[in-house]
Amino acid sequence: MAGATELSARLIESLADAGALTPDWRPAFKAVPRHRFVPDTVWIEDGDRLVPVRRADDEAAWLELCYANEARITQVDDGVPAEPGQVGHEITSSASRPGVVASMLAALDAEPGLNVLEIGTGTGWNAALLAERLGAGRVTSVEVDPVLADRARHVLRNAGHQVTVTTGDGVLGHPERGPFDRVIATVAADRVPPAWAAQTRPGGRVLVPWATDFHNGALVSFTVNRDATMRGRIVGNVAFMRLRDQRGKRPRLARDVREVSNARRSFTEPHPYDVVGEYDVSLAVGLKVPRCKLVVQHQDDGAYTVWLVDPWSGSWASLEVEPGAEKFPVRQSGDRDLWQEVEDAYHWWDDLDRPTADRWGLTVTPQDQHVWLDAEANRIDR
Repeated sequence: MAGATELSARLIESLADAGALTPDWRPAFKAVPRHRFVPDTVWIEDGDRLVPVRRADDEAAWLELCYANEARITQVDDGVPAEPGQVGHEITSSASRPGVVASMLAALDAEPGLNVLEIGTGTGWNAALLAERLGAGRVTSVEVDPVLADRARHVLRNAGHQVTVTTGDGVLGHPERGPFDRVIATVAADRVPPAWAAQTRPGGRVLVPWATDFHNGALVSFTVNRDATMRGRIVGNVAFMRLRDQRGKRPRLARDVREVSNARRSFTEPHPYDVVGEYDVSLAVGLKVPRCKLVVQHQDDGAYTVWLVDPWSGSWASLEVEPGAEKFPVRQSGDRDLWQEVEDAYHWWDDLDRPTADRWGLTVTPQDQHVWLDAEANRIDR
């Protein structure tokens, strides 16, 4: 059975071979083993339940989970699992996928000696990697959850990394330790906090996973200007949990899908995958269709159901997808025709000549933010 050293070396090689881990970050990954920061209990998904895997029960299995190139669930239900036996239902903190961590650190372009603010300490592994490369006292990390912050502070100290970990709302940043040369968020934001730009030196970089209700997966790299505005473009595909004050509502079909027998029925010919399945169109749909969550239920025979749910208003839509079908049954209920809204957004994107993610940009000012396509003059109304 492979031990931690062998598993860590194997992970580093795979990240380097994939191009995610750059040579300048490789020594930090070698010096900062991931398993030292992963809690002794993690969770794995079992249907709609989250079940624990404990180091004390099977250390070999736990180590394999630590060194897989996957995100690891480290907290459920804000630290209070919903069911006896620590079975949970909502993921509230995780250790990011190592490939994503490596790619984001490369995109941050942080050299030794720079002063960096991290939003979302989590396990402390990302902060430790930053500290290993940048130097002692160069990393400040903000964590909203006091239990996670205390644990990360303890683990970082025991591992010999001089990182300032503060408990607080990451939306506010940490002005006492600024100004910063770089800011990196390990949580997603729809409304990017202007405080992050205000606490960054002009010319500095702010790296943010940007999300909408519909789409979670756009990494934006901003450059900060002297007037505390920042402009950036999408540079990658990452998915993170949101800032806690921007969580919104999680869709639950058992709760949100009501009045099925009275649903409005129709058919659509565009294949649902073409409309919502691809990354680029999903990003565009999210810009135009607010308060709409996507849920997909798969069957063993290759069929699946696409659900569009607005947990705020109670509106929902469903599409049944059978292999080889040429048209697809649609049901809609509530004040909104969610499938029509999504299909309209798809046609809007198609009429724009199907822009890819890297053509979208975002500007954040102290007062507001806006999206643009190709150039800032081409502002998109959301």
